[in-house]
Amino acid sequence: MKTAPVALLPGVCVLLLSAPTVSAVSLSVSPNLQQVFSGSSPVSLSCDDGWTVRRTRGNQTDECGQAADFTRLDESLCVQDFKTTFTAIYWCETSSGQKSDDVTISVSEKGVILEIPALPVTKGSNLTLRCRLSTGETVAAYFFYSGRLLGPRNKEHTISNVQQSNEGFYWCATDLSGSSAHSYLRVRDPPTTSVRSSVHSRETMSPFPSLPPPPPPTNCSSPHPPAPSSCVPVLRLLSHLLAFCIYSITTGLLLSICLDRLATRRSANRLPVSVEMTQCIEENYEAVVDLTAECALFEDSEYSE
Repeated sequence: MKTAPVALLPGVCVLLLSAPTVSAVSLSVSPNLQQVFSGSSPVSLSCDDGWTVRRTRGNQTDECGQAADFTRLDESLCVQDFKTTFTAIYWCETSSGQKSDDVTISVSEKGVILEIPALPVTKGSNLTLRCRLSTGETVAAYFFYSGRLLGPRNKEHTISNVQQSNEGFYWCATDLSGSSAHSYLRVRDPPTTSVRSSVHSRETMSPFPSLPPPPPPTNCSSPHPPAPSSCVPVLRLLSHLLAFCIYSITTGLLLSICLDRLATRRSANRLPVSVEMTQCIEENYEAVVDLTAECALFEDSEYSE
């Protein structure tokens, strides 16, 4: 039966709507560390105007200014002292119940801590992890990620071009002081910037009016004509004239040759003029056809050019 999950839906919706999370509002932490030593310098936590810093420590939830070690400096700035060992979750909240992303800070009782950011790391950035003793000294250590050793012993471990796959638990371990507490590294997407809108706004605010593009050249002698359509009729006319001239010259030459032959044969054989003219034309017909074909090929080549 599926009636039980359906009956729970209204209750789940009420819980989600009663305390919505607003990721656009973030908690500022200075210094930005997840692990600190007991007795170390206080940490400042601040929110946007109209938001209040709150924390959950154990089973108790406090508002900034309601505890001795959780002091309010102004409406949105709070200072956390670390005199005892504890782990607390901090976030920003409004009077209507809207919440920001939370941040976890642990006061370590061990002799070594892992320097890891309390705030989420932006995707694509570089991150350097260090292992620090209570004396303030950075020591060589082994760095671990989700139970996997990240390389040989070193004073620091750098993660270049942080991606979502780098999200998880990290800690460090030294030969003399043991291992640090485990801290969870969170990765978030970089903030989106409207580059196109900013460029458009700069163009809109420009005091100089935009000029229309110049018209394309139409002259056939232009070094970069836009299209060959305007020049094709001229080239076609020139090719026709050239072919006609060649055809006329060759026809005149053939007729002259035929007349010379007719005069020679008339004096020798005394054949009728019509018969001799027909024989001459038949003999030179193939030459006329070849010249006509050459003229046609020349015309086609001129047109294609």
